[in-house]
Amino acid sequence: MDSIKMTTEQQLPEGWKKTTLGAEFEWSSGGTPKSGVPAYYENGSIHWLNISDLNDGLISYAEKKITELGLQESSAKIVPQGSVLIAIYGSIGKLGINTISLATNQAICFTKKIPEYILNKFLFYYLLSIRNQLISMGKGGTQQNISQTVLKSVPFFYPTSKETQQAIVNKIESLFDEIDEGIGRLKTAAQQIQQYRQSLLKNAFNGELTKEWRGRHADALPSENELLAQIQTTREQHHAQQLADWQTAVSQWEQNGKEGKKPSKPKAPTQAVKFEENFADLSSGWGMVKLENLASEYVLGKMLDKNKNKGKERLYLGNINVRWGYFEFSNAKTMKIEDDEIERYSVKYGDLIICEGGEPGRCAVWKHEAEMFIQKALHRVRFPSYYSADFAFYYLSYAVKLPLVTDLLTGTTIKHLTGTALKNIPFPVCSISEQTQIVAILESKLTACDQLAAELAKQLKQAELLKQAVLKAAFSGDLLDK
Repeated sequence: MDSIKMTTEQQLPEGWKKTTLGAEFEWSSGGTPKSGVPAYYENGSIHWLNISDLNDGLISYAEKKITELGLQESSAKIVPQGSVLIAIYGSIGKLGINTISLATNQAICFTKKIPEYILNKFLFYYLLSIRNQLISMGKGGTQQNISQTVLKSVPFFYPTSKETQQAIVNKIESLFDEIDEGIGRLKTAAQQIQQYRQSLLKNAFNGELTKEWRGRHADALPSENELLAQIQTTREQHHAQQLADWQTAVSQWEQNGKEGKKPSKPKAPTQAVKFEENFADLSSGWGMVKLENLASEYVLGKMLDKNKNKGKERLYLGNINVRWGYFEFSNAKTMKIEDDEIERYSVKYGDLIICEGGEPGRCAVWKHEAEMFIQKALHRVRFPSYYSADFAFYYLSYAVKLPLVTDLLTGTTIKHLTGTALKNIPFPVCSISEQTQIVAILESKLTACDQLAAELAKQLKQAELLKQAVLKAAFSGDLLDK
């Protein structure tokens, strides 16, 4: 508590006074009219603040309003204009100064009266300087809070000269304006990076990114019909292999006395592969094909049921383990997997793992040799040699917020990407050599974007720390000397 402890560790600056927030200011808190009474809220004209309305600045509006009757029939009170308001529940330390007369709920404490010898903005910036200390004093479970008693006991230091107070406020605001200008530029740059990323991905999947490359290699690239024929032939070969594997499995099942369930016969492809329509912005030689016609396999993971699952305990991936482009293993868990389930639920190098819920479509390519399985919250997609899982990953990271994906999601409040929806997502198709070229370009350019974004985030954090340094200097009596 650097700011609060200041006077116990060093001498007060000349002309400053040590006191407490309770000794210098009269505090109160608001209340909430009964929610089930329309007369307390309908056509209300009194601005009524919740914590979400506090903006660490001047407040002239509240999202909700109450009536005069609601004010009279509750513990809500009119807050004098120019009061300093502070959240004492939940978001402890959020601040505001009201420029209009208003009321608040009980989660907000406010100054009923500020002595004429103390500037409200001086108190505001002092409270801002000790926000972290106030948060650390919070009590309670899920929603921490501080009481008025605790708030009133907090030390308060101020110069007795209002001119000095005003000079400190002016200096803080001048420096904050400079810092905020820098923060604004950093945020603009961060937004531009995001826009560039989206533009880059868009051009990657409409063919513009590799337009020149394609021109140089035109003679070696397959035509649209050749691409379709390759997909169709591979599907037929894959089905033939599935039939052979099934026949072997049936023979083994019969040799074992038909113990257990008979292996299911794989379904044959019912339709010829075709390019989807309504994608006129694609480059010549490209097409869009639904995932069900591109992937050699797409499987939903195993249901986690500790009472019914049998077999050996094995590591598995859940939704929480899949991040955008990588896997988080710190909280990996195990589930029981039987030997005859290994092939179906195991993950192999190069598989695309996609979240079914949580953030539907979030995905990463598995590039590990370790044994791993998937739980029902995830889809495992395996592609044939003519389609790159990395290419599919980058495409899904671009398309996940577009209607061609979002329109397929199910659910209202919580969205899900079901197996049916997944197989119907159209993916761009071009030659594997062009896919490889696109992935290489994206990896290079997006890595540069990520590095720049990380540096901007670092600078933003430093800018916020700079504000804290300004406040520390202000209430240690050093700011006017700088």
